[in-house]
Amino acid sequence: MKKAIQLLRAGPDYLIEELTAVLSSDAWFEFKPLFLVVYAQLRQRKAIGGGEEMLRLRAYEKLQNLVRNGCVEKSAKKYRGVRKALEALKAQNAAQAAARLAHTQQQEVAKHVAATI
Repeated sequence: MKKAIQLLRAGPDYLIEELTAVLSSDAWFEFKPLFLVVYAQLRQRKAIGGGEEMLRLRAYEKLQNLVRNGCVEKSAKKYRGVRKALEALKAQNAAQAAARLAHTQQQEVAKHVAATI
């Protein structure tokens, strides 16, 4: 019997982090200039996985999810972040990262204890 493949992102979502950082300003952005800024920041952090076109598609999808969730305003083809909603999203992402880290540490301790028994 085959096992189902499960893809899990173990680390933080750098694309969302950069999108929220750029959109936290009061400026309006069209998608292309917004993507160029985010892409440059991700290249600087060496946090790009896959090609530029795939990253562009992921960025657009995540931007539309932010619009749908009320974190970003859309007017015609321009986008601007809603500061309070973005701050709440950043806090939520930080809490999830802390929970992930705590869970990973618990697993390592459990492995260590099991190895010593």
